[in-house]
Amino acid sequence: MSFQSRRTQLLLVNSLTFGLEVCLAAGITYVPPLLLEVGVEEKFMTMVLGIGPVLGLVFVPLIGSASDHWHSSYGRRRPFIWVLCLGVLLSLFVIPHASSLASLCALNPRPLEIAFLILGIGLLDFCGQVCFTPLEALLSDLFQEPDNCRQAFSMYAFMISLGGCIGYLLPAIDWAFLAPYLGGQESCLFSLLALIFLGCVLATLFVTEEAAQGDILDGPALKDTSPKPSLWCCCCQLARGSCLLQARHVLQALRNLCALLPRLHGLYCRIPRVIRRLFVAELCSWMALMTFMLFYTDFVGEGLYHGVPRAKPGTEARRHYDEGVRMGSLGLFLQCITSIFFSTIMDRLVKHFGTRAVYLASVVFFPGAAFVMCLSHSVTVVTISAALTGFTFSALQILPYTLASLYHHDKQVFLHKYKRKEEEDAALLDKKSAFTKGLLSSQKLPYQNGHAGSLFSSSSSSSSSPSSPPAVSSSALCVSSSCDVSLRIMVGEPEPGAPGRGICLDLAILDSAFLLSQVVPSLFMGSIVQFTQSVTAYMVSAAGFGLVAIYFATKVVFDKGDMAKCSV
Repeated sequence: MSFQSRRTQLLLVNSLTFGLEVCLAAGITYVPPLLLEVGVEEKFMTMVLGIGPVLGLVFVPLIGSASDHWHSSYGRRRPFIWVLCLGVLLSLFVIPHASSLASLCALNPRPLEIAFLILGIGLLDFCGQVCFTPLEALLSDLFQEPDNCRQAFSMYAFMISLGGCIGYLLPAIDWAFLAPYLGGQESCLFSLLALIFLGCVLATLFVTEEAAQGDILDGPALKDTSPKPSLWCCCCQLARGSCLLQARHVLQALRNLCALLPRLHGLYCRIPRVIRRLFVAELCSWMALMTFMLFYTDFVGEGLYHGVPRAKPGTEARRHYDEGVRMGSLGLFLQCITSIFFSTIMDRLVKHFGTRAVYLASVVFFPGAAFVMCLSHSVTVVTISAALTGFTFSALQILPYTLASLYHHDKQVFLHKYKRKEEEDAALLDKKSAFTKGLLSSQKLPYQNGHAGSLFSSSSSSSSSPSSPPAVSSSALCVSSSCDVSLRIMVGEPEPGAPGRGICLDLAILDSAFLLSQVVPSLFMGSIVQFTQSVTAYMVSAAGFGLVAIYFATKVVFDKGDMAKCSV
């Protein structure tokens, strides 16, 4: 692949990253006022905002595992990406039109309007955040070499930060000049988001998805090395095989649905040691960063500007709080700008200092910035400290995913236990395939032309000379090809994709750390602040999580030397 085409593919894939982040930043920023307007209390509003991350914790590993074992003409990743993008587009329609949809369905539209609004918000948050997992796996498939992978995820982090900047700015713009065409402020904003996102989704149609080398999880029994079969035999065998496959897929779907919780437990428990260490470090780092990001505006409004959020509009206390929230929003915007800057130079930093030094520096830097925010009463100092946390944000968006790609790129070193398991399963599949052929070759079955013969034997023509090679019947060729899938199903073939461990599953586990980091602070930080009677507890808690993250970051495996130490 030439540099030009590689760069084009990188831009096409990450255009969807940009579109997703724009929708999440703008949509999730705009929805809390919508919930309050329809009468949802604040304590229930935080629960609504937690629906997406909680559902993501359940379904992200399942979607990741399914993507690793999926096969279609559009690849392994894009079908899942497109289905989740469809959910995002649907949510962008439901949220601004919840009132109209409720009026069409009920005489008392208020309860149904709340239900539609909660449905749209949950769908946007869930589909938007989960869609990043197959998108990251697609990047890893296309750019497998460590250097290329790091550059790809640097662009990925750049697009996330850029999308966040645009997403935070869009709700602040007065869209009244578009009101005659698109409706009110809400309709204009969400219509614009839908157009931006639709264009980004269409860009993925031009992505050339490639299967990662060494990551194809089918057993060798499904691989075809025989000559081309005849058209008539293929059609007959495939017609019968397709019916059996459809019935088998229905039964398999029902069985998987019943085994959802055991499978989820298995996916989370059977985690390689290197992924487990990276997950714990990621979880602590993201909990520190998300505790800061979720409550920073409230910390500035109450702690620095001494405002009161529950004061009546127009009062001095409420005015101070609103000014503090605007200044806090500016700090988060500057954090995105800083993240963009570090995303552009991350590859150079890693080449110069190494992955370990950059990752540890980003983790160590955050609690230092959080402690400065705890101790300082200067708005300028706090805003600068908040902006500089963009370094940590950028590193967490790039380096863990490049490490996971490194593990899968060199499985023999980092995932040797699972590599041996793949080889053992492959040998078992070979034996099963040989047994199947031996079993069926002893049976004489009628061919389409009415003659009997052995399925796996080649018959010599009676007119051929002894020196000429035997003529192989078309039916024998067909049976030794992929057309005999129905016969393999009847004999009993192992589950496709059972052996092996795909990268999308491990990326999904890392994304679960990000989702869990949003749930835990939302559940406990309110009680902590209520107990301490100070919003400074937000920053103290963020700094505490950051200190814990430093310890676990030192346990992450960065190279083969670390792997050797872990084995001792």
